[in-house]
Amino acid sequence: MNCYTYMLECSDSSLYTGWTTDLTKRLETHNSGLGAKYTRSRLPVRLVAHWQFATRSEAMKFELKLKAMSRKAKTELVDSLRTQGNDTLPAL
Repeated sequence: MNCYTYMLECSDSSLYTGWTTDLTKRLETHNSGLGAKYTRSRLPVRLVAHWQFATRSEAMKFELKLKAMSRKAKTELVDSLRTQGNDTLPAL
């Protein structure tokens, strides 16, 4: 089963990080107001980055690393991924 760590940009420009096994369904859940409490009052949200992992554990560990990063570091990471044109897993 593939698992993903993802980063969303909320309508107030804040960033939200989570993990899922189905990116499309999770994004729909967030935008329907049934996702995380944090995103409910910041709709709509858009996917700005995602990373694929083989296990849930790997995805959750990477989520924790992203959540520990400063907003500036997260923004720089997203910008670097856009520049590269992919979502290659960075070294953290």
